[in-house]
Amino acid sequence: MTELKRLIVVIAFDPDPETGELLPAMEPMQFDSADRAVRKAKALATAHSGVIAWARTADPDIGEYGEPEELFRHGEIGEME
Repeated sequence: MTELKRLIVVIAFDPDPETGELLPAMEPMQFDSADRAVRKAKALATAHSGVIAWARTADPDIGEYGEPEELFRHGEIGEME
C-alpha cells in the first residue's frame, strides 16, 4: 500500500500582452506547509493579476488525486491543468 501525500501548490497568473488571456506567470511552486504557501501567495498577489494556493491529497504512484482545496485566491486566475 502506498502512502498518500498532500500536494500544496502556488501559481500566479498575468494576462498575455497580445490576447489578454490569463496565463501562468511562472512554474507552479510546491510547498511543505499550507502556511508557507499562503504567505508566498499573498506576497505574489502584489505583483500579479491573479494568484492561487491550493492543496490536495495524492498518490502519484498510482495516479490518484483528491479534490483540490483552495487555500488562498486573489484576483483572476487562468485555466489550471
